[in-house]
Amino acid sequence: MPGLIGRKLGMTRVFAEEGPAVPVTVLMAGPCTVLQVKTEETDGYEAVQVGFGGKKLKRSTRGELGHAAKAGLEAAPRLIREFAPDPGAAYEPGQELTVELFAEGERVRVTGVTKGKGFQGVVRRYGFKGRPSSHGHPMSRNPGSMGPGTDPSRVIKGKKLPGRMGGARRTIRNLKVVRVDTERDLLYVRGGVPGARNSYVLVQG
Repeated sequence: MPGLIGRKLGMTRVFAEEGPAVPVTVLMAGPCTVLQVKTEETDGYEAVQVGFGGKKLKRSTRGELGHAAKAGLEAAPRLIREFAPDPGAAYEPGQELTVELFAEGERVRVTGVTKGKGFQGVVRRYGFKGRPSSHGHPMSRNPGSMGPGTDPSRVIKGKKLPGRMGGARRTIRNLKVVRVDTERDLLYVRGGVPGARNSYVLVQG
């Protein structure tokens, strides 16, 4: 099924009918407008192209405005993504997709970009234990031995070393939809979602 583009608003909790508190992430998903329907004959593959939000006029190119105008939009979308369509379902440019695509109890997958942590060492990046910290050890957080000295006399590929951490695209699967607020276009999913507050996410069934 086609998905929705949205923003991560943050985390909270809701109470189930049985009483326990359920930790949820609140997503403002949609409304998204169908910009283009790609078919096997015209584009070589099938997809539904949807847009989310709107850019300022001075920040939009004439190509973006023309593409949006074909779907009946006055402003160019801030974010455009493609989703695989439902078999047998009909979509047309200008059609609006909302959170009504999803139902309570349904399982979804959410894609986002994780928080960037910058350049980090192996203790934080991979959870290395480190050396003894007593008596002022001079290298208590270094990665340790780099590799054998005689054979192969080099650092083995894949060695866990310090480097850039976070800021990567990640998908969390099998998240349960706890609540759907159609009036405010909100989706409550159980568990954590990658990304900072107000970052963009993709929600797919």
